[in-house]
This record gives sequence, C-alpha cells and structure tokens, in this order.
Amino acid sequence: MPSTVMPLSPQPAAVEAFDLVKTYSGGRRKPSVRALDGLGFSIAPGTVYGMLGPNGAGKSTTTKICTTLARADSGTARVAGFDVGTDPAAIRCRIGYVSQGSGADPRQTPFENLMMSARLRGITRHDAAERAERLLDQFQLTEARDRKVAKLSGGMRRKLDVAVGLVHTPSVLFLDEPTTGLDPQARAEMWTEIRRLATEAALTVVLTTHYLDEADELADRLLIIDHGRAVIEGTPAQLKSTLKGDTLTVELIEPDVNAVRALGESIPALRDVVVETHGPNGRLFARTDDPSGIVGRVINEFDAAAISFGAISVSRPSLDDVYLHYAGHSYRADATDGAPAEVAA
Repeated sequence: MPSTVMPLSPQPAAVEAFDLVKTYSGGRRKPSVRALDGLGFSIAPGTVYGMLGPNGAGKSTTTKICTTLARADSGTARVAGFDVGTDPAAIRCRIGYVSQGSGADPRQTPFENLMMSARLRGITRHDAAERAERLLDQFQLTEARDRKVAKLSGGMRRKLDVAVGLVHTPSVLFLDEPTTGLDPQARAEMWTEIRRLATEAALTVVLTTHYLDEADELADRLLIIDHGRAVIEGTPAQLKSTLKGDTLTVELIEPDVNAVRALGESIPALRDVVVETHGPNGRLFARTDDPSGIVGRVINEFDAAAISFGAISVSRPSLDDVYLHYAGHSYRADATDGAPAEVAA
C-alpha cells in the first residue's frame, strides 16, 4: 500500500530518511525478517515527531539507523544535516539517544551516572558537575542524587535515562518507547517532561511508541508504520479528520466471517466494513454517518440473521480507526500480539 503523507511546511529537516530497507537474516530454520521496506520521512526542527506502530513494525530499527547504531541495507538518513553513513561521528555529537532498556549503571548514583556520561563526552569536570546538578533538578531527581540507581523506582530510572541523553545538550533527542512499563503517574510525569523539552528547549524529539494515547497526546506530527512501511503521516488531528463519519464496532461471538461481512455490507448506512477474528471471536468495524440510528438497525439485522454478537459501540474517529483504515487491520490486535489478526475486508 503506498504511503500517504500530509503536507509539511518547507524548512531544513532535523531528521530525514530516504527509502530505508533493512532485513535481518533468520538463521537456521528461521525465515529472514524485512524490518524496513522503503521507509521515508522528514522531521522539522523543534517538534515532537511520533513514530507509532505495534511491536515489530520497524520503529526501533529506524531509530538505530538514525542514531548510527545500525546500517541500512539500502537507502539513507540524514540527522542534523549529516549523513548516517558518511558522518556518524558528527551525528553522535549532536544527538541524545534513550533506548528501550535503561542505560544507567545500577551500581552508581544518578549524579555519578550523569558525571560519567558528561566526562565521556569530553565535558570538563566543572561543567559536567554543573550540568548534572541542573538536570537532577530539572527532572526532580535531586532528592535521589546520591541513591544507587538500582534502588530507584521505574519512573525515576526512566527520568534519569532521559537526563543522561541530554547531558551534552543535543539538538535531537531520540526516545525509543520511553514509557513502556511505567505506571500511570510515571507516564504522566514523563509526558510533561517531553512536552517541556520540545517547547522550552526547542529540542527536536523523535518518539517511538506503541501507545495510541501517547502518540495522540504528545506528537506534533505522527508517522504510522506498519511492517516497515509508512502508512500515513500528519498531525494527529489531520489523520483523524481524513475519516468521515463515526466508527461502529460490533463484538462478535464465534463468527462466520463471510456471513458477517456480507451482512455488514448489505446495510446501507455502513461503509468500509472490516471483519477480523482472534481465536473463536472477533469484531466488525465500519464507518457510518448515522450514529444515532445505526445501533438499533444493526441489532435488528444481526438478530434476524441469527448472528451472535456482544457489545455494540459508536465513537468518533481515533488513531486506532486511522490505523485500521489505512493499514487494513486494527491496531489493538497488532499491539496485543505483534501480528495482524485474520482480516476480511
């Protein structure tokens, strides 16, 4: 499926990629995996750019290529004006990178971790100490300054990871799934910090996530990735506005997929009907311009056809609906098990 990209105001890009392709060999008895399949995008400076996709979509591979930790099989990327293939050292001086796993030494304190990172970057001891203290205050870690990282909460460790990524004052910060595993309060605190970095520090933040609410809340622009390809790109509001009408969802009980799809397509008030199954059950999704009257009509039609169903709901378009419409399968299914559901559309 060709990608759909919303217009972007012309200006020098902080990060841009062109036709990235990356395949991982499967080894013995395992098939090769094409992680990226011609992916391209452009990120404006001083924005939070979200890459949304389920596990295995290619988000982390993209981040590793842009941060010079991996090489693409073909295509290229430029970060802060430098080519990842020919100028990796120049890029590393200008970026911060926070991987999915914590990079802080658990045996050291937050202050020691920040000092070590700064000194490895060539920052003088005096300046390193000043930056460390400033970042500890900025991320509300001053009280934990001299506590071993191993004894910090998950949210505090994640804040420290971001602080370490900022110790050398980069122009682009890559955050790879920064809130995975955090409790709701810690996630909210991290969201606040990401917003502050983009607005107050004029930092370009490249955020990969598999959380729909996180992408909707934080991203100035959003790229939806499916199986290593760009599905659609734009602001969250733009993406949702491409879908006309409301979303009807019907929970199905041991459905006959063909019969359900045929029934859905026979109802004049429904369009873009998709039926997917997971195990014995499934869901019907459709667009409708008649949210107030459609539920009763669907109940009558399903009852008359003796099709078993559960809850029926109608809602305004969401990013899940955008993903479903353009990728052809629901995001919730992919995010649950990393593979698309069986789909009939």
